[in-house]
Amino acid sequence: MNTQDITREIIGASYDVYNTLGFGFLESVYKKSLIIELKKRNLSVEEEKPLTVYYDQFEVGSFFVDLFVENEIIVELKSVNTIVKAHEVQLVNYLNGLNMEIGLLINFGPSGVDVKKKFRQAKKA
Repeated sequence: MNTQDITREIIGASYDVYNTLGFGFLESVYKKSLIIELKKRNLSVEEEKPLTVYYDQFEVGSFFVDLFVENEIIVELKSVNTIVKAHEVQLVNYLNGLNMEIGLLINFGPSGVDVKKKFRQAKKA
């Protein structure tokens, strides 16, 4: 399965979770429900995966991503009224710091599922 197929499955699973639960739960409820949906789709998923950020080959920090799917895609979840730019910047920073290519920011908001697909920014010459 390529990253486009994996991304499509993650987004579809997110809609299935929202269609069942609706809006108003804590992020942790959506996370656990999304893990169930992803596993039903035979995708490997790790919750709260610890990842390390490097700068010039030196470890400079570590953090936990909400979900890490198929060892390729970082998924950050929110349950807020609106995704703000800071949420998007955080995900791009994770991608850059980890040298990962694709991440999804998924919000289970009052008007439905909002998905932002983000890519690692090219290094400046």
